[in-house]
Amino acid sequence: MTTPVRIPFPVVDEVSRHCLQEEEPETVHIEVHLPGPLDRARLRKAFVEALHRHPRVLMREARGPWYRRRYEWELTREPDVEVVSFAPSGPGALQDARARALAQAPPLSQSPPVRLDVVDSVLVLTINHTALDGPACLRVLATAAELYGGRDNSPAAPPVRPAEPHQEPPDTPANWTPPARVAPGTPDPSPGNGLLVTELSLPHRPKGSPYTVNDQLMVATALTIAHWNREHGARPRPLRITMPVDDRPRDTSMPIGNGTRLVEVPFAPRELRDPQLPTLLRRTAERTRALKSLPRPQLGHGATLLTAPWAPVAARAALTRTLRRAAAPWTSTTLLSNIGRIPYPLDFGEEAGRAHAVWFSAPARMPRGLTVTTASTAGRLHLALRWSRALLGHGDGAHLRDLFEHYLHTTEATS
Repeated sequence: MTTPVRIPFPVVDEVSRHCLQEEEPETVHIEVHLPGPLDRARLRKAFVEALHRHPRVLMREARGPWYRRRYEWELTREPDVEVVSFAPSGPGALQDARARALAQAPPLSQSPPVRLDVVDSVLVLTINHTALDGPACLRVLATAAELYGGRDNSPAAPPVRPAEPHQEPPDTPANWTPPARVAPGTPDPSPGNGLLVTELSLPHRPKGSPYTVNDQLMVATALTIAHWNREHGARPRPLRITMPVDDRPRDTSMPIGNGTRLVEVPFAPRELRDPQLPTLLRRTAERTRALKSLPRPQLGHGATLLTAPWAPVAARAALTRTLRRAAAPWTSTTLLSNIGRIPYPLDFGEEAGRAHAVWFSAPARMPRGLTVTTASTAGRLHLALRWSRALLGHGDGAHLRDLFEHYLHTTEATS
């Protein structure tokens, strides 16, 4: 019998594994809306074949003694579980699938740590974020679409932008004080995450602008939270917004796993109080370009040291959790994950058709308690707000959505 291939946990996977919580599972939710129905047998076959085309997905956490120095992924030849399920139709079926995506992570002990729920013509993909991220699983789904529909689902060419030389962020607020927290709203007594998804117009951006749509989204997020905090009487403090950066190719050579690195975009309180939007957009663009060009480990140098095998994983896990609690006041205010234009057609053939809406949502565990995730498909912006119920309630999420829409619209007024 062939011994399964084992791969040590990368830094991101190990830190996430150390800090798992049942109350707020580390899941990524992807929701794909198609115009037509899907054939069950064909979809199951196509998705399982897509897993084989990207074998790094077929993995589970390998068992090991308590004194082991590393967690390891064990690659499997076949899935351990049925990955695709079909929910009965009904008025609450999609909401139930969304709730499951937030509340129940696919177990790491079974291969693959991914679940696909199908509700009529909607695909709800749930990913255990300890193992994989959203862009990697979207690549797998694009392969499944091609296998199912027989149509080319190759990624569109990315926009051509000149290479940015390394530069220091200009006029950047200092990081010597803890950043602002999202002010509490009306918390929900039930544990876990809440979610709100909405479809908006893509913001207009004049041709030749020195900023990108991502910069407009960043400014809208900062202004939304600053407004929310003023409404709730929070003392003005600097904001820091975490932004994932993904440099991986989108074709079939894309490395599967957790492949983004995190940077933090700072904003001083004075910048968000009666801002001159053209100036704020230009300054934000300078900061994001400089941060993207800065070589940096995925989670910083400290995480690299913590995950070095200098002690058994159980000891390092306890230390990591202690340090994470101590560092909670210094955690960034929120996370903005802009997937950008979905690079794949996600075309499932003649009957099911091509995706017309794709939503992502990232975990929203405290102390951040709020994440903003955006993607664009078919010329529309798809926004997901996800929050910790320990911080906000559904009405709070609806108000934050309205504020975001307002401030995103104000970024267009600079043309």
